[in-house]
Amino acid sequence: MKQNSLHVLSYNIHKGFSTTRRHFVLKEMKHSLDQVHPDLVFLQEVLGRHEKHDRRIAGHDDLSQLEYLAGHMWSHMAYGKNAVYTAGHHGNAILSKHPIAGSDNLDVSTSRLQKRGFLHARIAVPGRKEPLHAICLHLDLFESGRRLQVNELCQRIKKAVPPDAPLIVAGDFNDWRGKISSVLQDRLELDEVFQSFHGEHARTFPSLKPVLRLDRIYIRGLKIKNAVVLNQGLLNRLSDHAAILAELTF
Repeated sequence: MKQNSLHVLSYNIHKGFSTTRRHFVLKEMKHSLDQVHPDLVFLQEVLGRHEKHDRRIAGHDDLSQLEYLAGHMWSHMAYGKNAVYTAGHHGNAILSKHPIAGSDNLDVSTSRLQKRGFLHARIAVPGRKEPLHAICLHLDLFESGRRLQVNELCQRIKKAVPPDAPLIVAGDFNDWRGKISSVLQDRLELDEVFQSFHGEHARTFPSLKPVLRLDRIYIRGLKIKNAVVLNQGLLNRLSDHAAILAELTF
């Protein structure tokens, strides 16, 4: 069977604000994403609605951040609303060039102060009979919460993802102590692409001078062709996280 290539990007967009939160940079983020144009985009901290910030998308007042970023590049999208407040809400999102056959958003919050969710989408990839399962997440800041959420992730995958189906789990894991990868490998046989390809997780935070290894792309049923951190040029002046990109093959 001919190998199909899939470019996958994960990015915490910081609700569209710059590293210091002084500037609203969603337009620049869209330009950067369009330049890379991956097949599949996992986004965290996406504003689904915000009465004040929606008006900052000049000339696109009727669009959400997700719709604006998708533009004409990504025809298919899914959004998982996690944190809700008076002005609006935010959560995780997936953009795809391939049809999304369905999606679920699971509430995995461990406290009132940190509202979290797993956005689980099933992607119809051309040339593949079975769907690609894609889970976008943003885990707790506290290790106790992350431990509970990793357990829920394992339960979700064992229940909802066939063992032979291709799977990608990506997002902001907040795992600066590096404990999660061994758990996901032991319990789910998930490989982290940077650790597998380069021997260590990618440094992604803070983006201007990355030290912490927070953002990950885990896979099962796919092969790794390349993995890079996109922290050069314009991208490292945007969100407080660097974007990560992997080229995968079936």
